[in-house]
Amino acid sequence: MATNPLVDIFRIRDLRQRILFTLGMLVVFRLGANLPIPGINVKALNLYFMSQQGGAGVGITEYIDFFAGGAFKNFSIFMLGIMPYISTSIIMQLLVLVFPSLKRISEQEGGRKKIQRYTRYGTVVICLIQSYAVTIYANQIPDAISINRTAYTFIAMLTVTTGTIFLMWIGEQISQRGIGNGISLLIFAGIVARMPAAFITLIEKVQIGELNPVFVILVLGMFIAVIGLVIYEQQGQRKIPVQYAKRVVGRRMYGAQNTYIPFKINPSGVIPVIFASSVLTFPLQIAGNLGGQVSWLQSLSYWLRPNGIPYLIMYTLLIIFFAYFYTQVTLNPHEIAKQIRENGGSIPGIRTDKIEEYLNTILSRIILPGALFLAFIAVIPSIVQMLFNFPLQVAMLMGGTSLLIMVGVDLDTMSQIEGHLRMHHHDGLVKKGKIRSRNL
Repeated sequence: MATNPLVDIFRIRDLRQRILFTLGMLVVFRLGANLPIPGINVKALNLYFMSQQGGAGVGITEYIDFFAGGAFKNFSIFMLGIMPYISTSIIMQLLVLVFPSLKRISEQEGGRKKIQRYTRYGTVVICLIQSYAVTIYANQIPDAISINRTAYTFIAMLTVTTGTIFLMWIGEQISQRGIGNGISLLIFAGIVARMPAAFITLIEKVQIGELNPVFVILVLGMFIAVIGLVIYEQQGQRKIPVQYAKRVVGRRMYGAQNTYIPFKINPSGVIPVIFASSVLTFPLQIAGNLGGQVSWLQSLSYWLRPNGIPYLIMYTLLIIFFAYFYTQVTLNPHEIAKQIRENGGSIPGIRTDKIEEYLNTILSRIILPGALFLAFIAVIPSIVQMLFNFPLQVAMLMGGTSLLIMVGVDLDTMSQIEGHLRMHHHDGLVKKGKIRSRNL
């Protein structure tokens, strides 16, 4: 007798507890995103940002606020979001590759925990730098600070840094005790929280005649098609055949085996886009917040504006770089070739000593189209905004990084839920085949 998968989810005690725990942590995150820093005048903030709508600097503020789930404009305790932790993780991974001593530490027993501890320390440092820039920015807003400036600087730096560390802890708890990838789900929740306001803005623009309804329908159809392409691209993979010779273990002989190594078109999933956004957000925020006091930072802030050509070029190049970088970290051809040789395997038509070179060639060929596809989707919001005059928050919501994150996190979470259902002998979420995660 067929059963409803949604009912089965809540019949399984372990899965039900994981989902409820995840939802509870996300509620805490959204509450914190609306809880202002002590000493902030919320009415003055609202008046300031309303007066800045359509101004020159609104793009930078909107961009940072979008990825903070609206917490940045609220000057909340979670206003920096989880991006400082992601930025530090990128820096630490690069340092591990550059410095042999760190690489040796990471390969030792318990080395990953040490690297993770160093990452947390680095997150605190980056949070202190960004939170100080935030206090300078608040000082430029009329009547935004309702207490002594020195006291506010100390309280804001302490509160915002603690908020990001708490979010980091929430993300780890969701990954361990909940369902899905905790860090990705926090970013996902922040993006989804902006959807109601974005669509209300879109409807208002259509009603007052600023947007043509036909263009709106065309753009919505285009984004639905892009979602389909993202899912289709996720299914694409290159299968590398591997043959293992017969071998004797003790008194038993094991026959030859034929298997394959599945290389996805985009092995790193949405990670390159998140990394590129995080790397650009850090200087963007520093330049934007301190630009009022330092002239060259103000020029840099304008030069790095999200819709500018230099920004889009840097963004595209960083996505391609991180696509190759992260794939080399997670799918190391040297290690794969070593394991194949040690287990007596071979790739048909390829000499044993040429396996690593062959795998490198295959990865290089399949990563480039995947990275270009990611970069194309990532710049869609800017193209849509320029061509159709869409509001920035609507364009960012329906394309680019947000679209990739929403689709990727959804696939990843559904994949984990389906795994739990099948483990308890229930039908999965889909009747045929299985859901493939994006390995976030």
